[in-house]
Amino acid sequence: MAVTASQDVTRLLIDWSKGDQAALDQLMPLVYDELRRMANSHLRRERADHTLQTTALVHEAYLRLVDQRAVSLEGRAQFFGLASQTMRRILVDHARGRHAKKRDGVRISLDDAIGVSEKPDMNLIELDDALTALTKIDHEKSRIVELRFFGGLTVEEIGEIMGT
Repeated sequence: MAVTASQDVTRLLIDWSKGDQAALDQLMPLVYDELRRMANSHLRRERADHTLQTTALVHEAYLRLVDQRAVSLEGRAQFFGLASQTMRRILVDHARGRHAKKRDGVRISLDDAIGVSEKPDMNLIELDDALTALTKIDHEKSRIVELRFFGGLTVEEIGEIMGT
């Protein structure tokens, strides 16, 4: 990303933080490719037959970001941290919904159920539960794990977001 494009991103983030929703619309074309890369990274950790596609995940994250009312972002790394966190929530919500449908759906015998694995979905739910528990113990460490694992951010970018 060129210096001017990076400065545009920062300016638009500041404008968005101040409540200018139109700034987010101008921001998205500048960061879309990076968001697609991030979404692709998230989806690579999912089961092979996942129903969400990269584009759908980016668009759903965008819709949720637009709904944010009190956003306080100072830079590019913080924005991508928030976007990554949003994508994680979308995937966890999707996994929980899918798991709930399986429980409330068609009843099958125990013999038929043998060999059916829900492990990929359950791993994401379990990871989310573990991060939630870690947040109660140490919010900062939980945030670092989230930004590194889900956001794919570098140690330097995480340091910038965390102010360390």
